[in-house]
This record gives sequence, structure tokens and C-alpha cells, in this order.
Amino acid sequence: MAHLVWFRNDLRVADNPALTAACQSGQRVIACFLPTPAQWQAHDWSAARLQFVAEHVAALGDELAALGVPLEIAESDTFADSLALLLKLCEFHQVSHLHFNEEYGINERRRDQHCKQLADQQGIKVSKYRDQTIAPVGSVLTQQHQPYTVFTPFSRRWRALLEEQPTPPWPVPKAVDKPCQPAERWIPELPANTPPSLVATGEAAAHLQLNRFLEEHGADYKKQRDIPALPGTSCLSPYLANGVLSGRQCLYAAQQALGQQSAAEGIQCWINELCWRDFYIHILYHFPRVSMHRAFKEETDGLQWNPAGSHFEAWKHGHTGIPLVDAAMRQLNQTGWMHNRLRMVTAMFLTKNLFIDWRLGEAYFMSRLVDGFLASNNGGWQWSASTGTDAAPYFRVFNPVSQSEKFDPEGTFIRQYVPELAKLDNKRIHQPWTAGVIPGSYPRPIVDLKTSREEAIEKFKLLKG
Repeated sequence: MAHLVWFRNDLRVADNPALTAACQSGQRVIACFLPTPAQWQAHDWSAARLQFVAEHVAALGDELAALGVPLEIAESDTFADSLALLLKLCEFHQVSHLHFNEEYGINERRRDQHCKQLADQQGIKVSKYRDQTIAPVGSVLTQQHQPYTVFTPFSRRWRALLEEQPTPPWPVPKAVDKPCQPAERWIPELPANTPPSLVATGEAAAHLQLNRFLEEHGADYKKQRDIPALPGTSCLSPYLANGVLSGRQCLYAAQQALGQQSAAEGIQCWINELCWRDFYIHILYHFPRVSMHRAFKEETDGLQWNPAGSHFEAWKHGHTGIPLVDAAMRQLNQTGWMHNRLRMVTAMFLTKNLFIDWRLGEAYFMSRLVDGFLASNNGGWQWSASTGTDAAPYFRVFNPVSQSEKFDPEGTFIRQYVPELAKLDNKRIHQPWTAGVIPGSYPRPIVDLKTSREEAIEKFKLLKG
């Protein structure tokens, strides 16, 4: 009899509860990865993310082979098809115990419930593990045992809980057998314009990036994280989104780095970002509607958004006439990644100035991002659109010109991605329409920032009655 580990959004051997439990069983251990690229693409997965996953599945296969755990890969179109393949693997290998780490999107939860029913019928034991968050989902609750819906009180309880019950990462499990043959590489079909890999492949590379960030940029993170022209962010999001790194591993490394007093403020700020990630996953778990194209604030489903049309196309391709917005969207399209502050700036411009449905923006981001993670992407978009969990009022609207002047004062980031404006001085590059003749083919603004902001606020006011 054998134990089977089903890998999904957890492409690592270290700090992997499902793999560790199987390897501690004393039985033969095998592993599987069951990609469903057609279904993923129907849910707006990007080519960049598919490429990232394929590269890291290959790396995972090598790591598992060194532990004596063979990895089998079988592609199918849908989740239902993947379950049929899973049961065939269980039958072929005489599997008595199936292990996997939970996922929290509504489709994934339904798939796993169906999996449990089918396994029960076959007499196969199923063990599930809460892995995606640092504090297990369902553990961060109010005194009334209700989920938090606002970040600040959630973060206070989250920090207190982790102090009371530390969650150190699991080490790489001991080998269960002699090394075996690595899995054959899975190569999905990708369009020719798929951007090159943003980060290096493998767990070792992920940990190297984590340690380098904490050592070189952790102390200055709070000061530099909002400046898109600087390498001030961790660039770990692709690893986190696809489970090559866990939140626990990141928190543990950050806590070790806190021993340096000069780094404390910056690293504490970064730990707060890890908390935001946990918060949005907890929201996804407790409020399934947010993964079903529904607003967290249900009353905002009554907003009458503008038709997408040419304004949406201009936004997607970085031709809005607002330099920082255009630079950010071109960065997304060219690299498969966007600086975090700019995700907020571009999302607010789409939802508040153009008043276009946040769901369209959310889907477009997912279709381009290498780190497109449902909980974080949905949470960020709903925060920006004032349809989500944030307690701040709906009339908070970032002015993209002010944001540009504050966080890209010399226009360095704009010049990198909007070369048409490269020759403008540091003042006019933020508002090229004031330069008299706009350089080259760069467009004039497709919307007036002041007027459109006022109109959006009025629509929210009418909704509230």
C-alpha cells in the first residue's frame, strides 16, 4: 500500500504539511501533479503563470526524486477530469491514504469535497492540511467567534495569535527511499509573446531571493516600497502565489532578521504585508461570494458601471494619457508583474475615474500577472473599488498625477516604460498635456481627473441613499 501526495498550489518540499505527513508514515510515498490548463485559462490564468508553474513543477520533480518520491504528471481539461485521473492513480499504485493541502477558491473547495466523497467510496483515507496561510484559516476570530472584516483588528489578533502559538516552518522531510528517476517535464502550450521568466526557478532560488531582500532591502522597505523605480519590494510574490515559498517561511526569516535593530521598522512593515495576504485568504474562506464575481459589500452590486468600450482598451494597453497609469500598465503587459502601489493606482483610475467595473480589471490583471493569486488580486481590486473590506470611505481616490509626483518625482519609472515622454523635464513629465505640444503619438488624457472623481463619488452617494 502507498501514500499519495497531491501537489497543487504548494510546489515545494520544505514546509509542506501534506508531504511531511506522508513521508512520516513509514509507507511507500508517491506524488502527483494534475494540471488543468484549459480550466485555469478559463479562470484567467496568464501565460506567464503557466510558464512559471511548468518550470517549478520540473524543479519539484527533481527535489522529490532526491527524496525517493516519484512524481507523476497527468494533464486534463477540467477539475472533474483530474479527479478521474487521481482515482486511476490511486488504483494503479494501491493507494490507501491521500494527502493534500487545502485551497480556498469556491471551485477548488467543491473539487476537494467531491474528491473526499469519491475517495470514501473507494476506501481511501483522505487527510487535508491548512497550509496557505500563516495563521490557519478559521483561527483568527473575534471574541464573538466571527470572522474579521476589517484589516486592522484582524492584524492585531493575527499577531497576538502567532505570539501565543508560533508556527515555525517544517524542514525538508527525510528521504523515504533511494533516489528515483525525475518526472518527465510538463510543457504547456504558451503563446509566442509570453514574457521571459521574472524570477529564477526553484526553492533554493526563492530562499536566496528572500534572504537577499531581507539583508539588502529589509531595513529600507518602509521607505522604498512605494517607489517603483527602486528595487525596494521583495519580488517574492510569484513564489508565494504558487506555493514555492510559504508565508510561514517568510515570517520565520523576517523574525530572524529582526535581530538587527536598524532593520526593525522596515521588516515589521513587510510582516504587515504578509498579514494582508493572510487576511485576504481568510476573507476568501469565510465569504465565498468574493470568488464568485460578487462584491464583498453586497450593496455595491447595485452600482451602474460605465460600458467598457474604448476607455477600457486604452487602460489595458497603457494609452490613457496619464503617464503613471500608462507606465504601470505597460510594465504589466511587458513583464507579467506590476509594482504594488501601481496596482492600486491603476485600479482606482479604472474604477473611480473611468468608472468601469472592477471585475473587468481583476480579470485582466489575472490574465497577465505571473503572481495572479485569487485572494490577493480580488482583495486588492475590491479595496481600490470601495466594494471590499476596507473601512475607508468610498471618496478616497488616488490622484495618479499626485502619486506620480510623490513616488516617481524624477520620472525615472515613467521614462522607462513611456519612452515617448523621455525628453520632458521632471515637472512636465507627470502632466504632459501642460507642455503645449504632447510629444510623439502620446495621447491626451481620455478623462478629466477632477470631474470624473466627483462623478464617481456622486454615484456612490446615490447608492447609499
